[in-house]
Amino acid sequence: MSTLAGFRFRAHTEQAPEKTAMPRITLPDDTTREFDGPVSCRAIAEDISPGLARQAIGAKVDGVLSDLTTTVESDAKVELVTAMKGKPADADALYLIRHSCAHVMAEAIQRVVPGVLLVYGPPLEDKFYYDMHVPEDRPLSADDFEAIEAEMAKIIAEDRPFTRVDMPVGDGMVKLRDEGSKYKLDNAERAVEAGSDCLSWYVTGEPGRDWEDLCRGPHVPSTSRIGAFKVLSIAASYWHGDAASDHLTRVYGTAFADKKQLKAYLHQLEEARKRDHRVIGKQLKLFHIDEAVGQGLVLWKPNGAVVREELQRFIGGELRKQGYHQVFTPHIGKLGLYKTSGHFPYYQDSQFPPLIDHDQLAQFAAEGCSCADLANHVKSGEIDGYLLKPMNCPHHIRLYASEPYSYRDLPVRLAEFGTVYRWEQSGEIGGMSRVRGFTQDDAHIFCTEEQVQAELLGCLELVKIIFGTLGMDDYRVRVGLRDPDSAKYVGESANWDKAETACRAAAQSLDVPFIEEPGEAAFYGPKIDFIAKDVVGREWQLGTVQVDYNLPERFDLTYIGPDNKPHRPVMIHRAPFGSMERFGSVLIEHFAGAFPTWLAPEQVRILTISEKTTEYGRRVLDALLQAEVRATLDDSDERIQAKIKVAADMKVPYMLVVGPRDAESGQVSVRARGTRHDLGAVDLDRFVDTVRQEIATRAANLTVLGLFEGVAV
Repeated sequence: MSTLAGFRFRAHTEQAPEKTAMPRITLPDDTTREFDGPVSCRAIAEDISPGLARQAIGAKVDGVLSDLTTTVESDAKVELVTAMKGKPADADALYLIRHSCAHVMAEAIQRVVPGVLLVYGPPLEDKFYYDMHVPEDRPLSADDFEAIEAEMAKIIAEDRPFTRVDMPVGDGMVKLRDEGSKYKLDNAERAVEAGSDCLSWYVTGEPGRDWEDLCRGPHVPSTSRIGAFKVLSIAASYWHGDAASDHLTRVYGTAFADKKQLKAYLHQLEEARKRDHRVIGKQLKLFHIDEAVGQGLVLWKPNGAVVREELQRFIGGELRKQGYHQVFTPHIGKLGLYKTSGHFPYYQDSQFPPLIDHDQLAQFAAEGCSCADLANHVKSGEIDGYLLKPMNCPHHIRLYASEPYSYRDLPVRLAEFGTVYRWEQSGEIGGMSRVRGFTQDDAHIFCTEEQVQAELLGCLELVKIIFGTLGMDDYRVRVGLRDPDSAKYVGESANWDKAETACRAAAQSLDVPFIEEPGEAAFYGPKIDFIAKDVVGREWQLGTVQVDYNLPERFDLTYIGPDNKPHRPVMIHRAPFGSMERFGSVLIEHFAGAFPTWLAPEQVRILTISEKTTEYGRRVLDALLQAEVRATLDDSDERIQAKIKVAADMKVPYMLVVGPRDAESGQVSVRARGTRHDLGAVDLDRFVDTVRQEIATRAANLTVLGLFEGVAV
């Protein structure tokens, strides 16, 4: 229940204050509307059309997402945010809906489980969550979801307004101390430290009577505008993400404008669950993560190694066509190397601790250096030693610097499947998609400024080839730029301008959607990221290309120009796959483990009807192996249907059933992955030639099916 009664507050209403200005409102189509005085966003919508006012659930005022009750007092750009049943809601509308639904869920949970203390509940990209402290004697579980959803439905049916209440900081702190929730008091203190001059609550209904929560907003106008919702899951969390702090319960939910959109999302979740690379990876024996080895350190099994090798062979061939040279570098480097590059100590929170030089460690011990002093030395970088490499570029830079170059030698393109190491938090590690040790299909190009654009286009073409071959044609591009207000970026502004211009031009040449995101650049240069959508509709950030004027400066790299004077090269970083581990996890889920034949760990399995055809089965196996087809023979005593099921469970593209008639005719009876029965018999040589061609061309489909036209599959 609300406790706002008795406190001084300012409620956001649609009663405009005294007329002090005549704001001019600019709409998204650049038309303008003038008002006699301060005007609410709802009134702006009503002035445009009653229909728009009914559809509106919020507004963006000069780019800031706001409630409809927000008053505009001076000239501003205003964009109404709408949500309509039957039409996909945009990101802003979903943010408002989900943020509001988080409040409704929190109120419902407190009804179902009295004594729950709320912490915070932000909306996410496709859902929302609320962290809370739950009484020890009444834990929450999935068994409570039905009751929670029933209470949520009641709240939504009541169509209560979301009412914002602003309170002076002093009064707000008194109120929070009286309530006794250290979590909300902490939230308020953080808000004040961040510059807030007042504290705001949102009441689901009438202040002083209905449920409330400390919140910055914004929200939809009333609970009935939330649409369709679902409580999804429950998980453990920690206050401030600190495992040594309070243990909390995190409840996830989602909400959409209507039931159809929710149903589509839940279907997507179910498909994603079926495609979970951790489950499929275990089933197909692709990889293993062993606690004895360490969290986030992937052990590639033989089957998974085949997939990885094929991907490396694929991209290696394309690199040779573009004039890259393969190199190999060690897994560690001297700490000074990373001090020069800027990676240490500025990014040490995401790196493994340095390996301190033995002699210096002995010296520290002799001087009586305490653990705290040693930690300070490490933090400041005042030590000698080595570092597990967090990235490959400093090593490639030293390779370039190892010999002189003329402008005639450039570009120099160095490529490596280099393993790097990052210290990810335990709670962020998951399967192969977020790990602590991973191998990048890394390359660095050293070129003249005039060559940058052509080299960028070559990098982007490589990514297009990869995505096209793997059937991942639905992707977009994100151009990461520096944030001019941030101090994390190094180098001269003029060089940044040139690098960003080159990235924009390259992105435009792709003829695919792209956006620019300030603040997403690497500390040394802007980048182009590829965001691919898989068959389930999820987006993954995969390949990246970066333009770097700064590391060549920091390492004093040069080449001799036509004027016989030293010049500074430009460096391009690129990794089309990104990480072999992450890319592998995406591919497993994209194909649901049913890899195209060229990628499949096992491409053909021969199944004998009985021991009478074992000898012929071995001849078939030998023919396939001689053609460099990955094949195995199942000549066990199991019934043929049992053998077929085992092969199907392993998602083998082709099964060849061989019986006495096949042995006599020199044929094989073919069953393809996903078919309900045998396709028919075909000469062994013809099958071998067809499947070998399918593999050689890296075909996306099972082309052997073409040998059996007219056969229902």
